[in-house]
Amino acid sequence: MKSFYRTIACCLFLTTGNFCIAQHSLGAWNIVSLKLNLDQNWSLFQEVQLRSQLFYDNFSYYEIKGGASYSFEKRYSVLAGFGRFTTYSDGDSFKKPYVNKEWRLWEQFLVNNYLGRLKLENRVRIEQRWTSNVGYRNRFKYRLNAVLPLANGKIVPGTFYVSGWDEIYVSNNKPRFESNRTYAGIGYQISTHLTVQSGYLFQVSYKPDDTHSGKRYLQVSVLVETNAHKEHHEKTPSTAD
Repeated sequence: MKSFYRTIACCLFLTTGNFCIAQHSLGAWNIVSLKLNLDQNWSLFQEVQLRSQLFYDNFSYYEIKGGASYSFEKRYSVLAGFGRFTTYSDGDSFKKPYVNKEWRLWEQFLVNNYLGRLKLENRVRIEQRWTSNVGYRNRFKYRLNAVLPLANGKIVPGTFYVSGWDEIYVSNNKPRFESNRTYAGIGYQISTHLTVQSGYLFQVSYKPDDTHSGKRYLQVSVLVETNAHKEHHEKTPSTAD
C-alpha cells in the first residue's frame, strides 16, 4: 500500500512540474526555511525567498526574514518576525533602481486542528510595513492550510504528503482587499531535519483603481529543522511566509 501511495505522489509531483514548465508566463518562487527548536515551547526561524517573473528567469524579488515563536499546549502558537523585502522592475534581474524596498514587522497566532490524518492549520497575521513607495501601511492576513500524509497517520521520515492552502490579504488602506493566494502541492519528509515540497501557486493582486492582475508560480521549498525531537506540535510542514 505504501508503494501505491508513493507512486501516486511521484506522478503528481512530475505532472505538476511538467505542467508548470509548459506555462511560458509561469514564475519561479523559491524558499529556504530554517527552524531551530530551543525546547518544546520556544523556537527561532529564518527564511530566504527568491522569485522570478518567468521560469527561473527575470528575477525581480527577494526577502530575508527571521523571528521567534512560542507554542503552548498542543494546538496553539504565537510568533513575531521581522524582515526586509525588495522588489525590482520586471526584466532587470536585480538591476537598480528597485520598485519598492520594505521593512516589515509582524505578529501571528496559529491554531492546529487534527481530524484523523488530516492536519488543519489556521493562521492569523498582523503586519506593520514601512515601504519606500507608499509609506507606512498595515495589513491583515488569514491562511487555512491543509496537510494530508499519504502513507502514514503522521508525517514522519519517509512520508509523502499533499497540501493546499488559501490566504487572503486585507488592508486598512485602499485597496482594502489586497491579494489572494491559492496553493496546491506535494511534499516529502526526507528525515527529521529535512523536508522538501513543490507545488503550484496562483496569486491575484488588487490595485487602488479597482483593477487586478494574476500571476502563477512554481513554488519549491526546502525546510530545515534542528532539534526536531523537541517539537511540541504534531508535524505540519509549512513555510514562514
